[in-house]
Order: sequence, then C-alpha cells, then structure tokens
Amino acid sequence: MIASVDLIEVVLALCLLTAALFCLFDRHLLRACGFFVAFTLCMALAWLTLAAPWLALMEGFIGALLTTPCFFYALGVLAPASDTLPPHDHFKEPRLRGVMRTLLALAWCLMVGAVVRFIFPAMVYSPTEHPLLLAGVVMVAAAMGAFAWHRHLVRRLLAFNVLGSGVFLLLAGLAGADPQGQALITTGLVVAWLGSLLGALVIRKLYRLEGENALLGSRGLEETRQ
Repeated sequence: MIASVDLIEVVLALCLLTAALFCLFDRHLLRACGFFVAFTLCMALAWLTLAAPWLALMEGFIGALLTTPCFFYALGVLAPASDTLPPHDHFKEPRLRGVMRTLLALAWCLMVGAVVRFIFPAMVYSPTEHPLLLAGVVMVAAAMGAFAWHRHLVRRLLAFNVLGSGVFLLLAGLAGADPQGQALITTGLVVAWLGSLLGALVIRKLYRLEGENALLGSRGLEETRQ
C-alpha cells in the first residue's frame, strides 16, 4: 500500500511539473493558459495527497474558477477581434540581453537551491518521502527563471502564479498539517488571485493605450517612444 501511494505521488509530481513547464515556456499563449487549468487541478490533488483537503477545495475554487479567467481576460478572449492579443509570444531578445537574462535566471535558480538547502532539515514532511515537495523546488526555480527570461507580460503573470504555487508547497512541507500554516497558505492563494486580477486589468489597459509593444513591459514602451 505504501509503495502504491508513493508511486501515485511520483506520477502526480511529474504531471504537476509538466503542466507547470508548459505554462511557463509554451509560446502559444492560449495553450499556456489552458495548461494552467491542468496545473491548478494537479495542485488540488497535491493538497489532497498532503492531507490538506481544505487547501484542495480553495485551490480548485480560487485557481480554476477565479484565477484562470484572469489570464483569458488579459488575452482578450471574449473581446472583439481588434482588441484581442496576438496568440503567440514572438518577441525575441538581442543576443547580449538574452545572455544577461539567462545569467540572471541561473543566479535566481542557484539562490533557490541555497535557500532550500537550509530549509529542508526543518521540514515536517520529508522531501525524500514526498516528491511533491521536490516538484515545488523545481517549480520555484523554473518560475523565477521564466520571470527573468520572458518579456511578455502575460507570461510573467503566469510565472508569478506558478512561483507562488511552488512556494506554497514548500510552506506546506514546513508546516505539515498545522491549521495555522494552512490558513497562511489560503491567505496567499487569495492574495495571488487579487494580484492576477490586477495584473490582467493592467495588461488590458496598456494594450488599449499602447498596442502590442506594451506587452514588453517598461523597456518595450521606452523602445516604442524612441
């Protein structure tokens, strides 16, 4: 029975990572946002596996029903065709800037590894017994790297949410089944949703005012005005 449970958690961790990586690195924006739905459902199952049914319920409600529509709203899925964002992220970095962003992403990943090295001994749930916690580490590192690398605002918004989910998994490993820890994670889910809603509203406003170049962030606006 124990081996069966371990195998199920390994498969779930792999599914969670796969969905997270598609969210972070798929250049087709609609498909990346669609994978966020799968990612959210995997997160709900992860909370059930970690004996946190309340968090599973909140993840399904806040993640799938409240946060996911924010991404589709940012893309203008239900807006007129003239107000819809391009379906692909086709922005390319100059080589030097790409190298600098890659180094920044690697530095952030190393920082995550250093932090995790010190918090693992204090975890209630052992990462060696719960592959979902290891998946959380990879999610945090990959999301930080994606946030450093991508310029497209929608992709950064996705990275923000995947990063938050990875951090919540690590917090669950530290807190275990403690109700106060789960309450803190629930608060984090609500704050992440509010941040996603605000981000989606800002993206739509920028797109209406500045057009496609606004999706590049502040640097894109500077390049447009030059």
